Amino acid sequence: MMQKKLHIKKGDMVFVNAGDDKGKQGRVLEIFTKKGKAIVEGVNIISKHTKPNTENPQGGIVKKEAPINISNLMLVCPETGKATRIGREERNGKLVRYSKKSTNKQEIK
Repeated sequence: MMQKKLHIKKGDMVFVNAGDDKGKQGRVLEIFTKKGKAIVEGVNIISKHTKPNTENPQGGIVKKEAPINISNLMLVCPETGKATRIGREERNGKLVRYSKKSTNKQEIK
């Protein structure tokens, strides 16, 4: 089974367009391609109860980011700073992503 091409990559700045954290922005820390989810910095924070261990000798409640569905995320255009849809085209033999909101089809790295 072939995996679906995703519109975001690790390190991208994204905008949350649906869910409890709608309107927030953050950087993508990790992507789970098989599940179609991503972990975004500062978004979808959960409280996890942990037992005492070597990292956390006290134990207790730890706040951390939980995965969010990729369909709820949009890339932020580096030029305008707003959420944008993504297009793909071949330039110099490479497939590159570009912002649909940008007037000059600015490439997104």
